Amino acid sequence: MCGRYIVTSAPSAIRALFAYGEQPNFPARYNIAPTQPIVVVIADRSARHVRLMRWGFIPAWVKDPRNFTLLINARAETVRDKPAFRNAIRRRRCLVPADGYYEWHTSGGQKHPYFIYPRGGGPIGFAGLFETWAGPNGEEVDTVAIITAAAPPDLAVLHHRVPVTIAPEDFAAWLDCAGVSADEAAAMMVAPRDGAFGWHRVSRDVNRVANDDAQLILPVSEQAIAEDAARPVARQRPARRRPAAAPDDGGQGSLF
Repeated sequence: MCGRYIVTSAPSAIRALFAYGEQPNFPARYNIAPTQPIVVVIADRSARHVRLMRWGFIPAWVKDPRNFTLLINARAETVRDKPAFRNAIRRRRCLVPADGYYEWHTSGGQKHPYFIYPRGGGPIGFAGLFETWAGPNGEEVDTVAIITAAAPPDLAVLHHRVPVTIAPEDFAAWLDCAGVSADEAAAMMVAPRDGAFGWHRVSRDVNRVANDDAQLILPVSEQAIAEDAARPVARQRPARRRPAAAPDDGGQGSLF
């Protein structure tokens, strides 16, 4: 994780939690996917602002993004050392508002989607890093990655990685890149405690990015699960070849 997530809280609730100055009226989104524009909170001269950025980090030194691995996640354990992220963790930390996310777990030879959500309710803030990539023709693209950590025991039954969630009382320190070093920020890059998140299985409709409605996060019935388990396992299509990873990216470009 993190490969898909949702933002469904009212804009006023998100603004109240993150305390930025703008008053955007963005719609609820139930199936946010990589390469899409996402809401990001940054700090600039002690004031917080909300921005739209492309989910898929592009380091400043990349010449042609078409030949570069899609970096949607950054590993907390290595983010201070990897060439792609070591400048951003020092100077360009951000928060990504969310209300939950999806994870896929393989059982019976099939991948099943699950919706994972904070038991205390949302919104919450994922730890993020951003970079503005400048192209050869003067174009600029603001890009972002979500930081992940090793999953706590309860969530590890679904997947071994989870997004790092920054506690509201740590928002100011996380965003203060001038006053809080990367080493100090590392103390905040931890997995949620056991029991902080709940989850349930959801429909495979979430697999299709074009689907984006409240039905996606509803739990599937026990009868539907049983019927699904009784179906023959579909033959897997050969995976499409992806661009080669950039040097020293540590495999952090993977969706999972």
